[in-house]
Amino acid sequence: MEITSQMNNNNGSARKKDTNDAKENLWSEILADVQNQGSTKLPSNKSVLVLGDNSSGKTTLIAKLQGVEDPKKGSGLEYAYIDVRDEYRDDLTRLGVWVLDGDPGHSNLLKFALNESNYAHTLVILTVSMTSPWSWLDQLQNWMKVLADHVDQLKIDSDDRQESRQRLVTAWQNYCETGDHLDPSSPIKRTVRIPSVDDEDVLPLPDGAFTTNIGLDMVVVVTKTDYMTTLEKEYDYKDEHFDFMQQWIRRFCLQHGASLFYTSVKEDKNCDLLYKYLTHRIYDLPFRTPALVVEKDAVLIPAGWDNMNKISILHENMQTCKPDEYYTDVITAPPTRKTVSNREVEVQTEDEQAFLARQQQLLMQGQSPSSRGESPMRTPSGPKSTPRAPIDGKLNSGTPGGEGVLANFFNSLLNKKAGSPGSSPNAAASPRSLNGTVDISDITAMRSDAAAELDRLTRKKEMDCTQTDC
Repeated sequence: MEITSQMNNNNGSARKKDTNDAKENLWSEILADVQNQGSTKLPSNKSVLVLGDNSSGKTTLIAKLQGVEDPKKGSGLEYAYIDVRDEYRDDLTRLGVWVLDGDPGHSNLLKFALNESNYAHTLVILTVSMTSPWSWLDQLQNWMKVLADHVDQLKIDSDDRQESRQRLVTAWQNYCETGDHLDPSSPIKRTVRIPSVDDEDVLPLPDGAFTTNIGLDMVVVVTKTDYMTTLEKEYDYKDEHFDFMQQWIRRFCLQHGASLFYTSVKEDKNCDLLYKYLTHRIYDLPFRTPALVVEKDAVLIPAGWDNMNKISILHENMQTCKPDEYYTDVITAPPTRKTVSNREVEVQTEDEQAFLARQQQLLMQGQSPSSRGESPMRTPSGPKSTPRAPIDGKLNSGTPGGEGVLANFFNSLLNKKAGSPGSSPNAAASPRSLNGTVDISDITAMRSDAAAELDRLTRKKEMDCTQTDC
């Protein structure tokens, strides 16, 4: 009896112990699940850096991704954020967005948007606009140089830098198109196996891919693709021009390991897909859209899909150009249109006070104001010029008052004095004698002749008035 009772007690103790162990294991599992769920929440330290020239559509594009209807452009370095929601986890976070001004003088502000602390958590968007496709080459090369120079100056450990580069290469090598046949909320679609570099089934990089790798995930966005119709109508662009542009920019993206998006905020093309792709690359959220190359204004090339063989398909439509030609030799900038004005040159009038001051100065110097140069507004003869009367002193109907006759009369007297026999040349120039004294007889003779001439003119005027009853 005692042995049986002892065995029952031992069995009860064992069952109780097993129950306690089971409870502890259950709580451990619950805690582990909570911990795992907490660790898989969307991170809050991710950011996007947007680079591009002014008027390339950076502000409008980010406002569209934010859902803002009335974007406001700033200057320098702008900061915004995009709300990101994970429907599967029912989680929400904010994606920081830095927009750098296109002015090269603001490049020094990059240190606030991209530094050692967020280098591994930053995605870069390079924007170019379809309104100026002839500038793509210079703009993309310039911003890539600015970005590469800035990254080289960052004090990042060489192992961390190499790890970021290898991460991009591995993601490219393991790209695979996902179909739409699976439920987007399925956990199967959410987890994509990223094999290690040592896996035997990893495909090598295609030719020309990642010739430049700065360790930053990049997306090249061509904005304002609705302007293609304007390029066709006003600049005579053909399909081969757009194919040439597309194959060139796809090769650029291939060299830098970047994705490519053609977008139009005005026509709402690829904007939603760009948002989903950004959340896919940054937060590993599902993205189920394959590459799109059929519509020329809505191209979508995910990183890892493209290669030179796929790009060469565009070469078949090029008739007047070759794919290896220099970009700006085919896509040339249009000539600058100069505005032609048919208006006459406006004459600036002289200030009244300045004119009067100049006249006063001339009078103080003893000069006649008429001795200065003619005004540019006057005719060469002047508006009040009086035609000269004949030398014989007869009245002309066009000379009111006979002022011209009197002036010609005195000139004729001087000429008569100069031309008289025995007169010296100096006598014609001045009524003074050679020794500097005034010749009284000459002055008396001139006065008497002038008086006689005036008396004759008066009598003639009276006779004319009597005949015409004036």
